[in-house]
Amino acid sequence: MARTTQRRRFGMAFAAVAAGLALSGLNSTPAQAQDLIGSYVAYIGQPDLFNSKGARLSQPWQILRQDRANFHRYGISQPGDEFDPFFGSIDNRAIMERMVMNGSIDPQAAKRLVQGGATVFVRIYGSGNTGTSLTVTVAK
Repeated sequence: MARTTQRRRFGMAFAAVAAGLALSGLNSTPAQAQDLIGSYVAYIGQPDLFNSKGARLSQPWQILRQDRANFHRYGISQPGDEFDPFFGSIDNRAIMERMVMNGSIDPQAAKRLVQGGATVFVRIYGSGNTGTSLTVTVAK
């Protein structure tokens, strides 16, 4: 068999394997979440680091929850905060801790989020209007 034909076959086989891996990665969401049901970007500013009684929050899920409460309930936002319909509901904000625990956030990203002054990209997974997990990406 000619080298050109061998390279072409190898290239086609490699492309098929790579495509298969890429497609399988699309279906593997964290903690067996069903579908991407929403996402938003938010800047974690000073108001997001404290609860409504003035206590400093220390867990990523607490800060994410406060950010969404500030945005939806109290009208407090920073430049870069986006609307999301899912956490407009107080009931959905109440399950934020479980959703973070069922999802993923890199330990270094969690540390940056707790320090504040970071931008978060949050993906909400679940089925219909029921959220099951979050993936959180943080940029500083």
